[in-house]
Amino acid sequence: MSYAGQMNMSTEQQYQGILERAVFSTVTTVPCCVFLFINGTMLFTLRSKPVFRETSRYILLFNLLLADTVQMAVSQLLYIIAVCRVTLTYPVCGAMAMLALLTNEISPLTLVVMSLERYVAVCYPLRHSTIVTIRNTGIAIVVIWAFSSLNVVTRVLLILQFPFEKLETLKMKDFCSDLSLFLDPVSVHYDKAYTCFLFISASVAISSSYVGVTLAARSASTDKISARKARNTLLLHLVQLVLSLSSTIYNPFLIALSKIVIRIVFVRIQNVFYVCIFIFPRCLSSLIYGIRDQTIRPILAYHLCCRLKPSVISVKADN
Repeated sequence: MSYAGQMNMSTEQQYQGILERAVFSTVTTVPCCVFLFINGTMLFTLRSKPVFRETSRYILLFNLLLADTVQMAVSQLLYIIAVCRVTLTYPVCGAMAMLALLTNEISPLTLVVMSLERYVAVCYPLRHSTIVTIRNTGIAIVVIWAFSSLNVVTRVLLILQFPFEKLETLKMKDFCSDLSLFLDPVSVHYDKAYTCFLFISASVAISSSYVGVTLAARSASTDKISARKARNTLLLHLVQLVLSLSSTIYNPFLIALSKIVIRIVFVRIQNVFYVCIFIFPRCLSSLIYGIRDQTIRPILAYHLCCRLKPSVISVKADN
C-alpha cells in the first residue's frame, strides 16, 4: 500500500474514532442531563412543602436523591473528561473519585434506614410517631454520612501509602477512575471486603424488614392495605439496593473483559454498562416515588411542567 493510502486510512480511522466518541458522549450525556433535571426537580419538590420537610420518609428520600444526584453528576463529569482524553493529577482525581465513592455508599445505607422506617410503621404503628421522629431521622442521616466518610478516609489513608515522592510527576498516565487509584493490593482487598460487608448487611436488613412486614400482614390487627403498600415498597428498596450495588461488579468485569477483547469493543461495552449501571439506577428513585407516591406526584408534575398549571394543587399526605 502506498504512503498516501496509509495516510488516508489513518485519517479515516481517526475520523471514525472521533465520530464514535461524539456519538457515545451524546448518548450518555443527554439522558444524564434529563435525569439530573428530574432529580433536581424532585429535590426542589421535597423542600417545597411542609409535609415533605416534616415527614421522616420524605427526609430520607431527599437524602437518597441528593446522594444519587451528586454521584451521577460526578460520574458524568469523569466520563466526559475521559472521553476528551484529559488526564488529571492524582490529587484532583482522588478528590473527585472520593466524592463519587462517598455518595455511592450513602444510597444503600439510606435504603436500609428507609426499610426499617416502613417496618416500624407496619409492625409498631402505635409507637411509630415516637420512634420515627424528625430528630431521630436527622441522627440516622448523620450516622450514615459519618460511616460513609469513615470508609472514604480509610481509602485515602491506603492510597497515601503509595510512594508518590518517587514519581517524576503527579500527573496520571491513565484516565481518572476509582480503579486507577487502586495503587496497592491492600486497597483492592479492602474494597472487596467492604463491598461484601455492605451488600450482605444491607440485604439482610431489608429482607428481614420484608419478612417482618409479611408476617405482620397476616395478623388480624394489622392494616392490610398499609402492610401491602409497605411490602411492595420494601421489594422496590431491595431492587434499588441490587442496582445501587451493581456498580461493584463494574470494575472486576471490566478488568476481565479487557483481557479478552480488543480496545474498541471494550470501549463500546464499557459505555453500555456505564449507562445501565451508573446512570439508570441513579434516576430510579425519582421515577419510583414520583409515580407511586400520591402526595409527590401532582406537585412533581407541576414543577416539571415549569408551573404551567395556574391552579394550586392541594396536598394530601399519603401515609
